[in-house]
Amino acid sequence: MQLTFLGTGAAGGVPLWGCDCLICRRARIDVSAIRRPNCALIEADGVKLLLDAGVMDVCERFPSGSLSAILITHFHPDHVQGLFHWRWGVGELNVFAPHDVEGCADLYKYPGPLKFKHLSKFESFEVGGVRITPVPLVHSKPTLGYCIEHNGARLAYLTDSREIPPATTEFLTQWQPHTICLDCTYPPGVEGKRNHFDFPEVLELSKIYPDSYIVLMHISHSLDVWLLNHPLALTGRLSLARDGDRLDIPGLS
Repeated sequence: MQLTFLGTGAAGGVPLWGCDCLICRRARIDVSAIRRPNCALIEADGVKLLLDAGVMDVCERFPSGSLSAILITHFHPDHVQGLFHWRWGVGELNVFAPHDVEGCADLYKYPGPLKFKHLSKFESFEVGGVRITPVPLVHSKPTLGYCIEHNGARLAYLTDSREIPPATTEFLTQWQPHTICLDCTYPPGVEGKRNHFDFPEVLELSKIYPDSYIVLMHISHSLDVWLLNHPLALTGRLSLARDGDRLDIPGLS
């Protein structure tokens, strides 16, 4: 099973409009520093699952018939804005998502070929032999993480969260994912109400899952700057995702 990051950025992206920090200046001349909206592609034995659709050109990247389904974590615009182009297409494409009566704008009213299917937490289902278990996360909208398994390979994709509920923690502890892709938006020292994890919180969470590799995503420009000045902060099982990175999730040999 493989995961490819189509985007790894927080809502504002990198470069952030109007910002003149070192990272944003770099991203304007170096495409490798750009962070687009956080979303990814899962591939396993011919199955292709799109995890969120924040990148605006997703319907161009994935022509009709190329995707098995879409998994939506929540209905904030930076995670679903790419769906709006799809509504003018033909055919059918299943979109699995959390229960959210509001959705985003008029997606529910004018879905076009998008067939929304609302999920219940911890109720597993399969798409082409890939087993998916939605798990609840704490965010400002109804939000699900996805635990994805195929042929012994186990990946937990947990974006946009300020807290992992005890039931989700218990599930992950028993399930033992090889890799956890985890929201890490902020550097240390960000005060006030937040709907995303900061780096110290992620360090603490990583201790709960000592056998899992932790890949940080949903990165803000401020965390990029902090990590540039603290290059030894990422050690051991923690790594930083970048747009275009590909992860191989090992399964049964």
